[in-house]
Amino acid sequence: MNREEFAARIDHTVLGPETTVADVEGVLDDCQEYGMNACVPPCYLSEASAYAPEVTLATVVGFPHGQHATEAKREEARIAAADGADELDMVVNVGRLQAGEHEAVRADVEAVVAASTRPVKVIVETALLTDDEKRAAGKLAREAGADYLKTSTGFADGGATVADVELLAAYLPVKASGGIGDYETARAMLDAGAERIGASSGVALVEGFEG
Repeated sequence: MNREEFAARIDHTVLGPETTVADVEGVLDDCQEYGMNACVPPCYLSEASAYAPEVTLATVVGFPHGQHATEAKREEARIAAADGADELDMVVNVGRLQAGEHEAVRADVEAVVAASTRPVKVIVETALLTDDEKRAAGKLAREAGADYLKTSTGFADGGATVADVELLAAYLPVKASGGIGDYETARAMLDAGAERIGASSGVALVEGFEG
């Protein structure tokens, strides 16, 4: 993998509660310079799409806790696609998953998948789950037609781990996200089977690249 291929696997992310449109434009400038994708708040999608139409844009659905009504998630996904999102990162309902309400979890993901033609990544918040719950999440997301599993929102304690990437990769391609601040960590996630990396430190990751 060369540096350009590595950069193309990074979703350079800005999702904090104080994010402004200027912050989003700064991330998009980085993405254009380094060849990364961007993950931005849904409220700024229209501006982001107009500002940097060549950058692949991901956004979030049901963020950060996943407890939106399924109908609300479906509408979020529809609006996001219309506003320029190329990919959707939705948060699973962790409480329903842990309660064993698997049909509700599956239906929640299916609704977002059906809302647009955009690839859907299901954020399972691995730090909150047992291994059996992670396996259930992987199986349900796959059955619901999702395209990826994503480890974390970054808003719960703990982030991506090699063990979690290896576990989830048995079900769907994985986006490792949460606590990935340097090239070495990102490389370990890719070596474990991750296809994408989500990080607010995308520039540092690319600049630290070692072929």
